[in-house]
Amino acid sequence: MKVRDILALKGNALYTITPEDSLADAAAVMAQKDIGSLVVMSHERVVGILTFREVIEATVRNGGSFGTTTVYRAMNAGPLICTLETELDEVRRMMVDHHARYLPVIDKQMLQGVISFYDVAKTVVDRQDFENRMLKAYIKDWPEEDSKNTEPNFP
Repeated sequence: MKVRDILALKGNALYTITPEDSLADAAAVMAQKDIGSLVVMSHERVVGILTFREVIEATVRNGGSFGTTTVYRAMNAGPLICTLETELDEVRRMMVDHHARYLPVIDKQMLQGVISFYDVAKTVVDRQDFENRMLKAYIKDWPEEDSKNTEPNFP
């Protein structure tokens, strides 16, 4: 399974912000949309990501308020990214190794979406549920053995 498959199931709602926007505005958008990250865009390019982690860190540094902090001052300017063709197992490894909860998806230098740790976990659980149902259906339809002949039939 690839990132393209996750995005196809998830949908492609994108929430972005610019580096010049205020941190207070970014936090308001995140709260209103019930999202944990915003991709930071400048001149149609991904220049960073702002997650609830960066919002909290910047707020603590500022004595518990947003003050006049801009997104630029709080954002992660070097987020991990993936492509539509990145395999699910690679995404899982990247997220776990780097404690990343969100990955922007880039294709031909264009933002295609964002996948979260939740999206990946849900995909894995859904895939396992599907495989379990298929195995159970296969076992249920297993052909009956001839009760008289339980010995293997070797030449």
